[in-house]
Amino acid sequence: MLILRKGIILAGGSGKRLSPLTGCISKQLLPVYNKPLIYYPLTTLMLIGIKDILIIINPGEEKLFKKLLGDGKNFGINLNYKIQNKPEGIAQSFLIAEDFLGGDACVLVLGDNIFYGDNLFKILQNAYNSKNSSTIFGYKVKDPERYGVIEFDKKNKVKSIIEKPLNPKSKYAVTGIYFYDKNVVNYAKKISKSERGEFEITDLNNIYIKKGKLKVEIFGRGSAWFDTGTHDSLLEASNFIYTLEKRQSLKIGSPEEVAWRNKWIDNNQLLNLSKFSNKNEYGKYLEELIPFHDNH
Repeated sequence: MLILRKGIILAGGSGKRLSPLTGCISKQLLPVYNKPLIYYPLTTLMLIGIKDILIIINPGEEKLFKKLLGDGKNFGINLNYKIQNKPEGIAQSFLIAEDFLGGDACVLVLGDNIFYGDNLFKILQNAYNSKNSSTIFGYKVKDPERYGVIEFDKKNKVKSIIEKPLNPKSKYAVTGIYFYDKNVVNYAKKISKSERGEFEITDLNNIYIKKGKLKVEIFGRGSAWFDTGTHDSLLEASNFIYTLEKRQSLKIGSPEEVAWRNKWIDNNQLLNLSKFSNKNEYGKYLEELIPFHDNH
C-alpha cells in the first residue's frame, strides 16, 4: 500500500546568521540567483509528488509569502500557512503542524536547504513510495561539527546521531529533509528542550533509531546539497545555480515548470504564469517550454 505523505517547509527561524540581510525580510524570500530561496525546497517536495504542503513562517510575514505563492493553485498544489511565534528547534515543526498532518505521514524540508541531482531525486521518490516508515539522508561534508552527525556501527548501520559534536565519529551530516511515519507528532511530544532551548531534530531521529524505525540513505557523487544559512553558502548556491542554468539551458527550482511536467497544470496555465515574468529570461523560458512539450 502506498503511503501518502504531506509536506512541511520550515521557513521560520530568526535568520541571525544572515543578518543584516534578514533585518526586515525572511531569508526564504532572499534571492538564490534568479528565484526566491523558498522556490527550491518547494520544488523538491513537488518533484517527489507532494501536493498538500504547510509552510511554517514567522509572525508578520504571511502577506509576503501569500503575495509570492498564494494558496498554491497556480502550481496545482494546496498551500497552507502556520505561524512559528518563537523559533524553538526543527522538531517544533511537528507540534505546529499537528492539525495539518491529522495523523498522516509527512516529509519535512528546511526552507533554507537546496538539493540537486537526478539520482538524488530518485532516492527521495523511493523513500516517498516506500512502505518503510521513516528515512533521513546523509551527505559527506568537510565540517561535520556544524551538523547532526551520523555514527555508524561495525556493520555500517546507524548507531546514533550526535548534534554538532566536538569530535565527529564520521563525516556524514544529516541533511535538511526528513521522511517520517504517522507517529512523528507523538514522538515529537516526548522530546524535552535541549540546553540550547530547542526541540532538537536529532533527539527525534534518535527515538526512531531506538525503535528500529529509521532508515538512512546516503547522497553520493553527482548530488549537491546546500544549507544556505550563511552569507558564503548563500553566494555559493547562487553561483552553482547560475553555472548549471547557463550550461544546461534548463531552470532549477521552478515550481511552474515542475507543476507543468507533473501535469498538475496545462499549457494555457503555464503560458499565463510565464506572463508574470515576460520581461526577463525566466518568463521566456517558461513560454518556450510549451511548443516542445508535445514532442516528447
